Amino acid sequence: MTKLTVVMPVYNEGERVYRNLIETVTQIEKFCSSFRIIAVNDGSSDESEQEIERAVAADNRIAMISYKNNKGKGYAVRRGMLAAKSEFTAFLDADLEIPPYLLDSMLSRAEESGADIVIGSKMHKDSKVEYPFARKILSYGYYIYMKILFGLKVKDTQTGIKLFRTEKIKPVLKVMKTSRFSFDIEILAIASKLGYSIEEMPVVVNFSRNKGNRSKISIKSIAEMVRDSIRIKIHLSRRDIYGKSKG
Repeated sequence: MTKLTVVMPVYNEGERVYRNLIETVTQIEKFCSSFRIIAVNDGSSDESEQEIERAVAADNRIAMISYKNNKGKGYAVRRGMLAAKSEFTAFLDADLEIPPYLLDSMLSRAEESGADIVIGSKMHKDSKVEYPFARKILSYGYYIYMKILFGLKVKDTQTGIKLFRTEKIKPVLKVMKTSRFSFDIEILAIASKLGYSIEEMPVVVNFSRNKGNRSKISIKSIAEMVRDSIRIKIHLSRRDIYGKSKG
């Protein structure tokens, strides 16, 4: 069995997605001899699909899933993770704002501790984070919001690098409803409700992928995350984990 599958959702990453996929292979092969990368083209309107195809042709450890209409990061990650056939499955943002080599220590932690899920956390005391002060405030505010809403013990639900035991997470993926940025909170909320063990690890983040340090997370995205989080809470409180009404 393949040791590790890394799912990378891609939306309008342009020419750099080829370079980033090859760089991901270069970093992962240093600590894992049996792995696969699945790049999921989430309805990109630029040259992303062609650049992914170029990477697939360059290295047979890279595969692509592609569809025409943009369905959201959550849908793309879920689609890729459901296709995984490995002991562990991770997802990583395709912009490489967070470096792939961090999966080495996350994989080691999962194997040593037996954790079902290991997530990267910008709020870990050992994290090295370079991003605008406003983003730090938003991250902390969202942590407080999630703490109140779901009672999760983790401090950071949204950092774009997470590792899962494949056999544990696939049943969760099949019952999820969220297709966009709130995907992270839903998967962790369901996993927590099932009693899965979740551990946090430090990350290195370089917020410099866009000119002017502009994030893909807009005010509209934040509003959608707040709205979707409330919907997730209602869904989990009214129904059991696998979608059946309580009572």
